[in-house]
Amino acid sequence: MPINIPDGIPALDVLERENIFCMRSSEAKHQDIRPIRVLLLNLMPKKIETEIHLLRMLSNSPLQVNVEFLRISERPSKHTPIEHMENFYKSFSQITEDKYDGMIITGAPLGQIEFNDVSFWKEMTEVLDWTITNVTSVMFLCWAVQAAMYHLYQVNKVLLPKKISGVYPHQLRNRLSPIARGFDDRFDAPHSRYAEVPSDKIAEIENLDLIADSELAGAYLWAHEDGRHLFVTGHSEYEPDCLRNEYQRDLEAGLDPEIPENYFPNNDPENEPIVNWKSHGTLLFNNWLNYYVYQLTPFDSSKIGEMRKDRAPSTDK
Repeated sequence: MPINIPDGIPALDVLERENIFCMRSSEAKHQDIRPIRVLLLNLMPKKIETEIHLLRMLSNSPLQVNVEFLRISERPSKHTPIEHMENFYKSFSQITEDKYDGMIITGAPLGQIEFNDVSFWKEMTEVLDWTITNVTSVMFLCWAVQAAMYHLYQVNKVLLPKKISGVYPHQLRNRLSPIARGFDDRFDAPHSRYAEVPSDKIAEIENLDLIADSELAGAYLWAHEDGRHLFVTGHSEYEPDCLRNEYQRDLEAGLDPEIPENYFPNNDPENEPIVNWKSHGTLLFNNWLNYYVYQLTPFDSSKIGEMRKDRAPSTDK
């Protein structure tokens, strides 16, 4: 939330240079406030589990957030009851005329598959194009990062020699980014993926700002300069057992996975993992809701996207 301070106070200039949102008293008298509308496109197989993880993160904000759920594939989910999907999820055709303040697009277990071979890729590209005029800010997570960078910015993912799995240290590259407000210079975050978006490719795109990365896990956090896109390659929303469950699942599938790095004390799966990423995750989601959604979205939701129609990334291949 913004701080409301007197008009003309000298601290105002200093705080604004640091990207701290200050509202002059004269502006606060005329401020309109409404609930934030957020759309969640859940591409994960275990949809209820993912819903819980993300709703926990969104619930930490003092803002009122109204959450809706979207599906783009009509195929029955193997891990989620049909009744749940019918009761709580909307199809894309049901929301194409709607406007949203924020949107989260999750990862998916598709990192080793070419985008054009993904069964719902056509629908995915339609959604990505739709967000430009219908959503103020989109947070992309894990595989969704790779999909958005490929379709919207023409940067393809690079397959890694082995799966990145574990909790990795990261360095803050841009302390003045609104998304990084309150971050320590070094912080930890979980990763679980087979591919990456190379940092040098991100640096080539003028409007993208690399905010944090890892020597071991690569680019972690970057954003479009106007807040329309936030890319998060890791999983700060993960609960304590998520990486362990993935490791055990891969063991049972005969994939011979490596033990998640920096996760189990003494690298022993018999030990309980130590959670050291939740405070950073809470800041990440709160900052997105505050700086990229609440502060940027118009009070009149019908005007969402109007200023960005002429500045949309090219999708020509």
